[in-house]
Amino acid sequence: MCNWWVTESATPTVTLLLAHGAGAGAESDFMQDMATQLSELDVRVVRFNFPYMTQIADAGKKRPPDSMPKLEAHFKNVIEQALHKWPDAPLFIGGKSMGGRVATLIAHDTDAVGVIALGYPFHPPGKPEKLRTEHLKQFQKPLLIVQGERDTFGNRQEVEGYSLSESISTLYLTDGDHSFKPRKASGFTQSAHIASAAQRCATFIREQQ
Repeated sequence: MCNWWVTESATPTVTLLLAHGAGAGAESDFMQDMATQLSELDVRVVRFNFPYMTQIADAGKKRPPDSMPKLEAHFKNVIEQALHKWPDAPLFIGGKSMGGRVATLIAHDTDAVGVIALGYPFHPPGKPEKLRTEHLKQFQKPLLIVQGERDTFGNRQEVEGYSLSESISTLYLTDGDHSFKPRKASGFTQSAHIASAAQRCATFIREQQ
């Protein structure tokens, strides 16, 4: 049994498994804020840590992420446990950055109805030629990508030039970075962008039901 954090909704209609990014775990401010916002929109949010992040929390020492096969296997294990615990709730999977990427890689091997990627890492910062989009060209399940306009892992201009499946929809957050944080001069705030992202995610989920 894995450890997870359940942010329950008063009126849950679905379960969303939300995986963390490479550098910050399930208890980061971003993950908690997103879970809280979504829980107020009829979404039960289940956050969890990948094995390496659990080791970081236990030992207090930084370490790199697990291999992609290990990340995928762990995510699938969490899915099995969630389906067992909430068998009647439609399941959505997703995550922040790396977590969202893992969700897209395993989606078609699972019973997930749809996928949500918050700040998809289209390429490493400063290396736009190293794209992580091959599997997104023929993606079959509904996928929502929420991306900051100036995300260094794939900004709006770059992403709009990619050849992506028609099953993928994208919300761009004005002047947002990889964590949706805009510059002060933009007139927007990170908290407002997270709220907007949650609203769009909830709408996306309703559209699939």
